[in-house]
Amino acid sequence: MSPTDDLARLLKKLHLSGVLQSLELRTKQASDDNLAMSEFLLRIFSDEVERREAKQLTARLRRASFEHAKTIEDFDFVFNPSVPKAKVLELATCAFVERNENVLIIGPTGVGKSHLAQALGHRACRDGKQVLYLGAHELLLQLRAARADASFEKRLSRFTAPDVLIIDDLGLRGLNPDESGDLYEVVRQRYALKSTIITSNRAIEEWAPIFGNALLASAAMDRLLHDAHVLIITGDSYRNPPPAKRKKKVAPAEAR
Repeated sequence: MSPTDDLARLLKKLHLSGVLQSLELRTKQASDDNLAMSEFLLRIFSDEVERREAKQLTARLRRASFEHAKTIEDFDFVFNPSVPKAKVLELATCAFVERNENVLIIGPTGVGKSHLAQALGHRACRDGKQVLYLGAHELLLQLRAARADASFEKRLSRFTAPDVLIIDDLGLRGLNPDESGDLYEVVRQRYALKSTIITSNRAIEEWAPIFGNALLASAAMDRLLHDAHVLIITGDSYRNPPPAKRKKKVAPAEAR
């Protein structure tokens, strides 16, 4: 058995077998550049740290279940000047997650609410946070199904555990009594402990009637709005821009 085989066996035992991926390259570098042993070890273990961090990020992004791969970098702030760019970039630092604060993104269909919500979630994943994204209808549907098979508490914990929960398109329809109670329970258990991002095409003052229960609505809204960051977006739809903006969007491609 060669020394390399012995090393591979030991690295595997230490759960460091990924080191083998760059060992040959780093060994050659050390020889060619006459690197000190400490520098060689620094580089090879830095490679391993980068591999592990990339693997963990990939896993967090997969578990987040984003509908689309959206980032802050690919958001077109010029298209709709009403989007508060400075505020969005501030939120992208994820300081609001550290403070367990909520983000509510309000505006008509197509103005980029879901994009921004998922982009903030993507930043949170990169910051090492656990994130879960789903539509409001899907969240309530899962909780209703969980009631039927006696797995409600287990399912509820899936929505209360993540550092960031993104609920997309709240308010497309009113809630029945069970749904109102379920949504309130999610909000209550996350309050001041985790961050929640919600998008809606309804103005904040229109949210309470969705619950169909004044007491639940008051209790839920009080918790959601406490220290919340509210982004109000207006303007044209990215999906169906007016002719003038449509021409501007294709101009750069034509120029090339």
